[in-house]
This record gives sequence, structure tokens and C-alpha cells, in this order.
Amino acid sequence: MARESWAAKGLLLANPRAGARNADLIEAVARHCEGWVGDLTVVRTEYPRHAEEAAAEAAGGGADVVIAVGGDGTTREVASGLANAGPARPGTRDAALVNVPAGTGNSFYKQIWSDRPWRLALDAALSGTEPRTRRVDLARIEETGALALLGIGSGLIAEVTAEAARLTGITGRQRYWTALERVLRCTEPYPGRVTVDGVRVCEGGIQLTNIGGGRYRGGRYRLLPRSVVDDGLLDICVAAGHPDLAGLLTLARDGRHVECPEVVYAQGRTIVLERLDGRPLPLEHDGEPERSDLSRCTVSVLAGALPVLAP
Repeated sequence: MARESWAAKGLLLANPRAGARNADLIEAVARHCEGWVGDLTVVRTEYPRHAEEAAAEAAGGGADVVIAVGGDGTTREVASGLANAGPARPGTRDAALVNVPAGTGNSFYKQIWSDRPWRLALDAALSGTEPRTRRVDLARIEETGALALLGIGSGLIAEVTAEAARLTGITGRQRYWTALERVLRCTEPYPGRVTVDGVRVCEGGIQLTNIGGGRYRGGRYRLLPRSVVDDGLLDICVAAGHPDLAGLLTLARDGRHVECPEVVYAQGRTIVLERLDGRPLPLEHDGEPERSDLSRCTVSVLAGALPVLAP
């Protein structure tokens, strides 16, 4: 190998449809990683959950690192695949995740690497004789088994996610800003209850909830400003009643929304969301709509489930 690196075998998983990027970025990342990873396989995703399947297979096949090139959705699929693969064989290390931002929000990259350019992030992650990893927490929706890396949302967040999925002819972040503008004009609170580790923290009209370990959603909003990705806890933010949602989101850019009287902020290991009128609870996880008829959702933390290369 041209440079000293601990990574003998790796997989580069790229979503060629992520964000506004193109094949040039994938080729550039592959060329950059060839100097760090001895045996590098490049796979371009072709269908939903392809990244999850390939990551699990790579982990079972002795890969040291899985490099995800894409947005938060691609990164979540890779994280799910690595977590579901289970522990590595005796005498080998767990495959670790590092991602290159190529999507719309790139919230997970921002959480781990801040504004560091991706080339410098890869150099820091892959150089040396031993990997520098953090064991990051994941969240799991118990009723469906879905895993989330950044967060699980109900109310406004879920409605915006669903509306964005219906929009055509608009790409990138503009699709989400357009969806947000439309939803803000008509959204209404739903009758709900939130319980954290068996303690009721909110009941009544709920406008939005966000649960997770990632501080950012949409690469822009710091909805969970007190969150730490490896503390073994889930953070939750709840906006109740009839707040000025547009104003609340403006404050959320730097986390000041948690000071508002309409906002409840808590931490715990198990969080239960309920919709009290029996209708389906609008849900999303990591920007993907959760299509189910659930009126109750139990979210549990999987502490330290994911090895991530980090500064």
C-alpha cells in the first residue's frame, strides 16, 4: 500500500442518485481510497436496501471499513446493514463506517466531521495503524424493527417527509423547503401522549416530535442540541399546542427552540409515542416515511451498536 493504513479490505458503497452529485464524485472518492485501502470493492446501489444488504455481506466477509457515498438515507442503510450483521468473527475487527457527504442534508457527516472536507476526513479516518472509532447508538422502532441513525419524527417532520416524496420536478434541498412551506400552511396538532422511560412528559395537542441521537435534521436544524451520539440515551424534542412553527424552526437552526415554553425536551432509553384518537401516527425515520397504520410507536436505544470512524 502506498500509505500506512490499518484497512486491508473495504467496500465503497455509492448512491449515484443522491442529491445533486454525479459519477465524478464517486470516481474521485474511489481513487482517493485506493491509496488507503488495500483491497477495495466499489458497488453502486441499484434498488432500495441494496446498501444495507451489501454492507451486511461485507461485514460478514471480513471487511475492515465500509465507505458510504451518499446522503443520510444511504448512510442509514449502511448503518442498518452493519448493525444487523452482528459481531465480527473471533480474531477480526468489526467493519466500521465512514461516510462521504453526497446527499441533500448530510446531517450525519456534519455531526461527526463538522465542516471538514471529505478528503481530509477520509485521510484522518483511514490513516495510521489502528482505527479510531466511536461506538454510536442507534434507535429502533420496536413495532417494525426499523433502525434509525439520525432520528425518528412524527407530526410536522413526518408530514414534510411524505409531502417531499410526492413532489416531482424538484430536486435537492429545494424539494424539502417546498414541502415544508406547503405543510406549514395546513398542519394541525394531533392528540397525543409521549412517555419517556415510563414517565409521561407530554399529553395533548402535539405538532412535532423528534427522537434520536443526531443533533441535526435536514443538515440545517439542530433539533436535538443536547444529544451525544454515544451516551446510550435517546433525546426527544416535542412541540405541543399551537406554537409558531415557522418561528420555532428559525430558532432550531442554533438550538434555541428548546427554551420556548411550548417545547418539551427529555432523554431516556425507551420512548413511547401515542396518537390518542386511534388514527395512524405519521412517522418517518432518517427522512424516509414509515408506512404503517400504527397509532402507538415504541422507540428503544441500541447503545453502541455501530462502529463509526471519527476524529
